[in-house]
Amino acid sequence: MDDSLPKVRAQRATADLPSRDDILGYIARESERGAKIGKREIARAFAVKGADRIALKRLIKDMEAEGLLDRRRKAIAKAGELHSVTLAEIAGQTPDGDLFAIPAEWDAASQGEPPKILVSLPRRGKSAERAPGLRALGLRDSVLLRLERGRDPHFPYTGRVIKVVPQEKARTLGVLRLQKDGSARLVPIDKKAQGRELTIAESDIGEARDGDLVSVTPVETGRGRLGLARVKVRERLGSLASEKAVSLIALYAHGIPHVFSPAALAEAERVRPAGMEGREDWRGLPLLTIDPPDAKDHDDAVHASLDDDAKNPGGFQLAIAIADVGAYVHPGTALDREALERGNSVYFPDRVVPMLPERISNDLCSLRPHEDRPALGLRITIDAEGRKLRHSFHRVMMRSAGKLAYAQAQAAIDGAPDEVTRPLLAGVIVPLYAAYAVLKRARAERQPLDLDLPERKILLKPDGTVDRVMVPQRLEAHRLIEEFMILANVCAAETLERAHIPLLYRVHDEPSAEKLEGLREVLASVAIKLPKQGALRPTLFNGILARVAGTPHQAFINEVVLRTQAQAEYASENYGHFGLNLRRYAHFTSPIRRYADLVVHRGLIRALGLGKDGLPPSVTVAELAETGARISAAERRAMVAERETVDRLIAAHLAAEIGAEFEARVSGVTRAGLFVSLTETGASGFIPAATLGGEYFRYRQAEHALVGDRTGTGYRLGDKVSVRLVEAAPIAGALRFEMLSEGAGASRHKRRGQREERRPERQERKPLRHR
Repeated sequence: MDDSLPKVRAQRATADLPSRDDILGYIARESERGAKIGKREIARAFAVKGADRIALKRLIKDMEAEGLLDRRRKAIAKAGELHSVTLAEIAGQTPDGDLFAIPAEWDAASQGEPPKILVSLPRRGKSAERAPGLRALGLRDSVLLRLERGRDPHFPYTGRVIKVVPQEKARTLGVLRLQKDGSARLVPIDKKAQGRELTIAESDIGEARDGDLVSVTPVETGRGRLGLARVKVRERLGSLASEKAVSLIALYAHGIPHVFSPAALAEAERVRPAGMEGREDWRGLPLLTIDPPDAKDHDDAVHASLDDDAKNPGGFQLAIAIADVGAYVHPGTALDREALERGNSVYFPDRVVPMLPERISNDLCSLRPHEDRPALGLRITIDAEGRKLRHSFHRVMMRSAGKLAYAQAQAAIDGAPDEVTRPLLAGVIVPLYAAYAVLKRARAERQPLDLDLPERKILLKPDGTVDRVMVPQRLEAHRLIEEFMILANVCAAETLERAHIPLLYRVHDEPSAEKLEGLREVLASVAIKLPKQGALRPTLFNGILARVAGTPHQAFINEVVLRTQAQAEYASENYGHFGLNLRRYAHFTSPIRRYADLVVHRGLIRALGLGKDGLPPSVTVAELAETGARISAAERRAMVAERETVDRLIAAHLAAEIGAEFEARVSGVTRAGLFVSLTETGASGFIPAATLGGEYFRYRQAEHALVGDRTGTGYRLGDKVSVRLVEAAPIAGALRFEMLSEGAGASRHKRRGQREERRPERQERKPLRHR
């Protein structure tokens, strides 16, 4: 059979369909003028109507599968097209001496060679002043670029620098260890650099002391003792003897701003509490804050009551108050610039790095009980099925009737109130839970993605070391607040859209075609078929998860489904929130700790005429796109820093337990080996493939597995295994294990021969696992 036949059939399924070349030509022309292109625009351009739209949709999907088109969000682009605002990395120089970059997030394996972007540097004027460090750009520096199509085929894009993303690639971070001869060694913090210690001459140590976190730069005079590379201390960053030492490493490693500028602090001190002018009085409404027990910044409060409208039987009136940060942090001020630079608060086990100074975050804006606080209020009417009937925003003064912890609120509704909740139970807490029961019906109707992802929490001792690791219980109180906040975020997006005010959406794309194909192959290995046709909905994944619940494949399939999902981000264009199954969604409820929420607050103030401190009319969609890219990058930076800090704390906690055995689960599979997560603590470590057994283990990407060439047994993502800890590097947060379980396909008993052989070594190291 002719291989070209299916393509011809797809292209000419109906005489009314455009050809592949027609579609590619249309997209190229429209992209040149910056137009957004989706299936609707293509159908309109070629006058495709009625049943032919289904055939057009199928044709576009075929073109995506063949690599002719990329689907980005709800837009369609010619394969290889980049976003108008792109994070890129300086990759080299042209023969003329100009810099060029490549996209930072580019998968060469699936997308081919990355396009080159000719970097345009402002020569003088305000643009150059606003981007400090621009003149010193070098290889591997990260930059945020606004792209335009170029005419040079070797450089299909030109990019104007919006922001230089701070990098520390020119220096190495590590912990200084003094030697007896007066010199020092540097223990790198990077996992990849473990075992590659550097030497520092006594004359190059400066003011640094033993145990300090330092940054170093290479010394050009060759190598020091024992052939180790020589470095010089450039900066003493802090002592690791303090109880907040571990997070200090992450702050400097990722360039997270953690010291407020004098200008921002001075502004915060000058701020005075907001008054009643222009505000409704909500102080008589018994709003409650419900948060973790250790929370210091309370930025949301809730209330519910039965709707007394006879036309809405069983419905509720909800009231939600969100801290009015916009009353204190105005656009263009030092506080605003600092908040944008940080993007969000960062939460470590040993400290919080707030987005705003404590004078703002923990005092003036925090909705403390029994104290007047300015807020943006939201009234929502829902019916007996949890559907929203109407909503309205207000600028208010409120007074919280109580500060409850999640467990405290749950205990009250479960029949064990304390002295704080007892007076609030009948009139405030019971109606809240009744309203939540109604909202659950709407959630069940909506069917968002239902992945069960337990979060571990590290509890520290006073000295900053790990006391224990726990998985906090997921309570109805958590879900109550979650549903109230989701509904509030939807209301914010709808109001701003209706008013035609630019906003930052919280968006979450549906999985890419490549990831779906990978999932399809994995599911086929456990006899589950993933449909190829039909609209993609979270219910598809929920059905898969339900099918494997309670089976040996549950953990494995949960992991693969999670990895299939895209990453949520902030964007000025709306392509919906796939995970929540919502068409429009904007973060509104946490302006103390997220800059995106502050932008939405300002938009609402402007849209509804609630004051002069709203979003400036000069702010454009393009500027918000830049802001979205910046704070999305800051969010990813925070997530990595938080995860690495947890890894370091647990590695230090386990360092005394070399030789101990643990139950674990395979959490990652690569050609080099297996990543495992310990069942008890969630600690992550690595098992090199070379140590798995007396045969060669081959990586099978489609199966997420390493399989032995000789026996055919292997290890797959999600497998439960027993492991032994053989090495811990607390500074890098690295753990190395050896496998004690046989691979799938053979009996899963521990290798008794290996255990007997290594028993003397275990006794010598005195493992403390069961102390």
